[in-house]
Amino acid sequence: MTNGSESGVACGQKQDAAKTCPAPHTHNTADEVELVARDLEARGRFGLTRGFIQHGDVTVYEHVLSVARASLAMAGLLERMGIRIDRASLIRGALLHDYFLYDWHIPDPSHRLHGFTHPATALARAEEDFALTPRERNIIARHMFPLVPIPPTCREAWLVCMADKACALRETIAGRLPARAADRREESPC
Repeated sequence: MTNGSESGVACGQKQDAAKTCPAPHTHNTADEVELVARDLEARGRFGLTRGFIQHGDVTVYEHVLSVARASLAMAGLLERMGIRIDRASLIRGALLHDYFLYDWHIPDPSHRLHGFTHPATALARAEEDFALTPRERNIIARHMFPLVPIPPTCREAWLVCMADKACALRETIAGRLPARAADRREESPC
């Protein structure tokens, strides 16, 4: 791991941003995620994500909530092994990782390389609306590794990177599966 001063997206100590929107350490992951999501919606343009489709018929809003829940589930495993996780930055970063605020399915020259460019766009939009910690910036900027070739530099960003891929896969193929398999969607954090 590096101290990662490059591009301003490396992990570091908490800043005041995490203090303005703390994620309470409760046992109910859904409540933790919903509380932070409501705060982001009240303070910024997070509510717009409800209007954009991400994968299949899943909105960006639903996707980022799923990614946050899946990230927290993985974080819980690490915490039980004694590995510390910055839960506040993990949740906020997961919720803001796709904060690009446009419909990438609409044919537009600016959307052609969406997979490669949306992390930087999401980071720019998030920085317009919120004070971000270095970990949150790292999560947003690096969640598309290895498509975007610079890897995450903190465990929280790695968790979101992995959860994003798992949730995206599930969301993309869920509509193509028989109804019985699609019903399992409710049982998964993704």
